[in-house]
Amino acid sequence: MEFGIFSHMHVPHDDTEHARFLRELEVSEAADAAGFKYDWAPEHHFLERYSHQPAPEVYLSWVAARTKRIHVGHAIVNITAPVNHPVRVAERIATMDHLSEGRVEFGTGRGSSSAEWSGFAIPSAAETKPMWQEAIEQIPRMWREEYYAYEGKYFRVPRRWITPKPYSKPHPPLWVACSSPPTFTLAGELGLGALCFTTGTAAEVADHVRNYKDAIRRCTKPIGEYVNDHIAVTTNMLCLQDGDEARWLYSRARTGQFLEYLLPVARFGPPAAAAPEGGARADPRADAGRPGGAAPARRQPGRRSRGDRRGDQGV
Repeated sequence: MEFGIFSHMHVPHDDTEHARFLRELEVSEAADAAGFKYDWAPEHHFLERYSHQPAPEVYLSWVAARTKRIHVGHAIVNITAPVNHPVRVAERIATMDHLSEGRVEFGTGRGSSSAEWSGFAIPSAAETKPMWQEAIEQIPRMWREEYYAYEGKYFRVPRRWITPKPYSKPHPPLWVACSSPPTFTLAGELGLGALCFTTGTAAEVADHVRNYKDAIRRCTKPIGEYVNDHIAVTTNMLCLQDGDEARWLYSRARTGQFLEYLLPVARFGPPAAAAPEGGARADPRADAGRPGGAAPARRQPGRRSRGDRRGDQGV
């Protein structure tokens, strides 16, 4: 098992974009120094507060320049032609692969909501599926062939020399964002790595993993030059030396506010107003910490209570 971080660029109302970018970079550098394997960054457009990360190729290039080991991962690049022309995607990924000396992970997708699709004049979610399929089939060809030409439904390229070719041989690992059972199966059948969130129960996530592994065993003709048999699952985490301290701090984190920004994005509406002090909002600590739902009392960092277990590294 390998660990990474997710540089999402969530910007709360009481924060600024500039401060948040600098903070994300600080965390990325710390993750590299601590030995984390991945720094994933999404691509989102037009989403207020939820994610102000529309140009992950710029952000991740900066991370690559300031780090030594961590892999810079796109989670994802929107490869539908109206959003990012596939030739430009191939050029940018290959360039970043050279500058990072082979630390790029190429995750792909097609956008998160109608706020994004319609912003680029894509008529429906259904239309993004064949757009993605066309692009993911063609980008490895652009890297593989000396001269490339293509006449497709959503984009066309006359015979051209596409440069640079990737530093990694034959190319960086290919991934796709998965949010439904059919997508996990498709990812496996195409030999792509699967990127997902921990939505649903642990049993439901286990089903997704099982479906993916079953499908990838059947893969005989991967989209890329090889099968990327990996699944990356994103969840919230806080890891400290002191388990109780980690639980106490996490119970005060505004994860609920983050979700309030996520849920309305498809409706174009503003985030739900925060409940006033003393209002009806449930205490976020209700299910954190010790049995019975009580949040652990705060203690001095580094001090362990009698009931602590050795090796407890937080949540």
